[in-house]
Amino acid sequence: QVQLVESGGGLVQAGGSLRLSCLASGRTFSSYAMGWFRQAPGKGREFVGTIRWSGDRTDYADSVKGRFTISRDNAKNTMYLQMNSLKPEDTAVYYCAATRLWPARASNAYTYWGQGTQVTVSS
Repeated sequence: QVQLVESGGGLVQAGGSLRLSCLASGRTFSSYAMGWFRQAPGKGREFVGTIRWSGDRTDYADSVKGRFTISRDNAKNTMYLQMNSLKPEDTAVYYCAATRLWPARASNAYTYWGQGTQVTVSS
């Protein structure tokens, strides 16, 4: 069992930056690939990016490539999402999730989910 808790969301102006964190419970964090998803009002859950168990490889959605960076610190059981050059269309609830699969872009590949954190980008 893995419990995930996101933090770091908030309100930011377009062009600004935010860093989200995802803290995992348990001793098995390093055995999971981790992912970020987001869901805007009235839309489905969208893949943002994923990072492999050791953190040596990442995969991003085209919509965020070059602007968002995922990293992880297995010693701290934490994954991060650094978001730069934010746009109003990045406004959504952001979720972190854990999977045994790599690479995994589909939400149904993920076993554990956090509760989400709101990111709002004003124009």
